[in-house]
Amino acid sequence: MTPFGREIRKMRSERGVTLSDMAKALQVSPAYLSALELGKRGKPSKPMVYQICSYFNIIWDDAEKIQKLAAISRPRVVVDTGDLTPDATLLANLLADRIHTLSEDKIIFLIECLSSKKEHKPEESPH
Repeated sequence: MTPFGREIRKMRSERGVTLSDMAKALQVSPAYLSALELGKRGKPSKPMVYQICSYFNIIWDDAEKIQKLAAISRPRVVVDTGDLTPDATLLANLLADRIHTLSEDKIIFLIECLSSKKEHKPEESPH
């Protein structure tokens, strides 16, 4: 499930809206909407995000939050490390190989590290 899908499912649940009812209102199939929530489809198009925001009557900051979640909700990510350092390539490969084994705490830690606005430099070890 993508961050966008999780948020849409949460909003549906909080408002007591069924998948079928929402799909009908958006003029999409329930299967498509389910796949979008579960991350089995690519990230939603901008028009679809606007439709969903309109459906839930979401405006301003909340709509911006939904748009940002949609933008980062790519269920299949490809990382091109061709022009990067060997360490960057190693990081990408390790993450690809081991992401399914990481605890939720470690995932949150990595998200916080990578989302940080400041560039953290490793501390030098005294020799």
